Amino acid sequence: MKIWAHRGCSQRYPENTITAFAKAMNIPKLIGIELDIQMTKDGEIVVIHDERVDRVTDRIGYVKDFTYAQLRMLKIQTGSGRMEQIPSIREVLDLLHPKMEGGLLLNVELKNSIVPYNEMEEKVVSLVEQYELQRQVVYSSFYTKSLAKIHKLDPGAAVGILDTKVSDCFYKRKGCFDDATEQVALHPSRRGMDLTKEQLCGQTVRAWLTGHLYPEKPTGAELDLHVLEGLGITDVFLNEPERYLANGRWE
Repeated sequence: MKIWAHRGCSQRYPENTITAFAKAMNIPKLIGIELDIQMTKDGEIVVIHDERVDRVTDRIGYVKDFTYAQLRMLKIQTGSGRMEQIPSIREVLDLLHPKMEGGLLLNVELKNSIVPYNEMEEKVVSLVEQYELQRQVVYSSFYTKSLAKIHKLDPGAAVGILDTKVSDCFYKRKGCFDDATEQVALHPSRRGMDLTKEQLCGQTVRAWLTGHLYPEKPTGAELDLHVLEGLGITDVFLNEPERYLANGRWE
């Protein structure tokens, strides 16, 4: 089972922040980090999950309606007396670059199924090329046409098709990727495994979960990853990856 940090270490630290990513990047045996991107009014790519800033900052409104400078003025509470900012994708790549050169992967989820951000694909692919990290990045989205565009921009790019059910991920892949290359993974919910392990043989299946995020307190419950492996899941995105990888577990 390969373990990814979902929005960084997002159970103990504010999601999609530099701190959450910095904590995740040094976890031994972590395969990669997942994050989400949106775009500002003036075309900057920033790292935030929701289309609106309400849930994670001290302001309200859509990300698309703020300029980058305005967005940088918003504050994210950390509980330690200091504030975080919504980072740009450049900041995150600057932070993770050394670890990614050493093998760490980065899953960039394009949050463009609700707000149709113009040229998001071109901008993020170009930026990753500037950092020479093309083979360390996986692009994912619920909007599969966006992934097909990524694939056209960079035929070697790894992509992950997001949906709730794994069968729907399969259906989307068939509709947008004629060659169904090995670079096209399936990213279903762990509760959407409606195909058998035998039917999924040879597939990369990275499952996502809904669950507690900072500042919600940990429940103390722990997933049995052996059960997920038995369903055909090869990778899992976890809010608390450090807990599962402690003392060399799940290597």
